[in-house]
Amino acid sequence: MAIVRFMRPLVRPFAQFFHLKAASCLLLLASAVLALVLANISWGLCQHFPAVWHQHLRITVHHLVLDHSLLDWINDGLMTLFFLMVGLEIKREVLGGGLATLHQAALPLAGALGGMVVPALLFTLFNHGTPTASGWGIPMATDIAFALAVLQLLGPRVPLGLKVFLTALAVVDDMGAMAIIAAFYTKTLYLNYLYLAIGTWALLLAFNYLRVSSLWAYLPLGLLLTYFMLESGIHTTLAGVLLAVAIPFRDACPRPEMLERLHRQLGRLQDRTQHKSADPHGIGAELEALGRSSSSPAQRLEDQLYVVVAFVVIPLFAFANSSLVIAPAAVRGLLSPLGLGIVVGLLVGKPLGVGAVCWLTVRLGWAKLPAGVGWSQIWAVGVLAGIGFTMSIFITLLALDPRSPDIDTAKLAVLVASVCASGLGYALLRRTLTAPA
Repeated sequence: MAIVRFMRPLVRPFAQFFHLKAASCLLLLASAVLALVLANISWGLCQHFPAVWHQHLRITVHHLVLDHSLLDWINDGLMTLFFLMVGLEIKREVLGGGLATLHQAALPLAGALGGMVVPALLFTLFNHGTPTASGWGIPMATDIAFALAVLQLLGPRVPLGLKVFLTALAVVDDMGAMAIIAAFYTKTLYLNYLYLAIGTWALLLAFNYLRVSSLWAYLPLGLLLTYFMLESGIHTTLAGVLLAVAIPFRDACPRPEMLERLHRQLGRLQDRTQHKSADPHGIGAELEALGRSSSSPAQRLEDQLYVVVAFVVIPLFAFANSSLVIAPAAVRGLLSPLGLGIVVGLLVGKPLGVGAVCWLTVRLGWAKLPAGVGWSQIWAVGVLAGIGFTMSIFITLLALDPRSPDIDTAKLAVLVASVCASGLGYALLRRTLTAPA
């Protein structure tokens, strides 16, 4: 029993993960609602709120001058941390999680592919030949944080296999979204800076090959990589992902050595508990420190980034980018080809693409459903995948002319579709899942 008690500090982060995810989503939702309220109040200082984000912040270091609006600093700068964390999550899933083998990855890969292609086709059906046709990538994205938060609301009745499926599906979806951003939403390319970015990444990969485990060897070069990528014309999202690829995922020490160290430490701590003067908090802190020291650089960085990204970066992004004025024109825009393409793409295209392609993959014998998961739950998860929110708004800013009123129409359509997908997905899952005994 003592060993079980001492092991709790090592597994506590995993137990807290879904609770943190739900808490961060509440903050994200509150940020978006507050921004909408402030943007639509026409008295006092609130009437100037939307214009605040277009104020410029200038940073000068010797001959290097960075002069961008506050909105650009958030969307191109801080959001790089978000995509770095997404890249680390993808790497974890590919190397040791739900995408580690082809058999494990087949179903979420198929679902994610269908969930990207069908919404894009439906959007194009509405917008072909219009000035907003370039927004086909908007309804392809899934906000993994919100989707998992809805599952968290349903508590222990949700099968573990369904959580793993949705996580893997959203991770593959994020991979597709970032590839689309890099390939289709890069307008101007400056080769000199691109070559510098490639050279910096090659140096980072060399550090990985040489088994350099200190994060301080990677992060300064990651900052330089972000600058070169920004100046090359390619969005900085790719810099975050490339940095994640370069950071080692292997353990800081071989597994047999790590287990031996843990066994010795547990033996010493067990001996200490026989003395009444032993401090249980100090013992727990020692075990947590042991766990951190034996984890990989990628795992350590992901743990450190999560709170910053989930509770600062993403809420700030939502606060800055949800400040749209809900004018009659924006509401009427929901019935325009742009608005209909986004709403139909997220609410119809996502579940149709996820469910149909998953069914075909299982029917062909290429994959099988997770244990304890039925088809009704797969279709319900497809509805949850229609929660685009963060990623869809991000792609909106890249796909459409920032000076056009279409931006507000697209944002409003994303918000409406995401709210509907959240409520409908929750209702469907609540109906199909049985309470635990």
